[in-house]
Amino acid sequence: QVQLVESGGGLVQAGGSLRLSCAASGSIFSANAMGWYRQAPGKQRELVATITSGGSTNYPDSVKGRFTISRDNAKNTVYLQMNNLKPEDTAVYYCNAVPPIDDWGQGTQVTVSS
Repeated sequence: QVQLVESGGGLVQAGGSLRLSCAASGSIFSANAMGWYRQAPGKQRELVATITSGGSTNYPDSVKGRFTISRDNAKNTVYLQMNNLKPEDTAVYYCNAVPPIDDWGQGTQVTVSS
């Protein structure tokens, strides 16, 4: 069974930073590109960062220059460094493969106050 465990969320003021972590089971981590997704209330889940098994990254314009995804293959862990956070970044953040598998973790809540 695939396991994805996200952590590191919290409440932060606009302009602040957070670092999210995701521990993934080896079966999903080693063979796939990994990504961070987020879902705000009333909105669809969206992909905000992708990292391939080789380390190439990709971001949508909404977070480019502010978010950085990285991975530690030895620890089966993927990270998301989020800087200069904005209120519109408020959401539950999840990690998963890209494209995602059906199993999702519990996510971690990020709340950015203005």
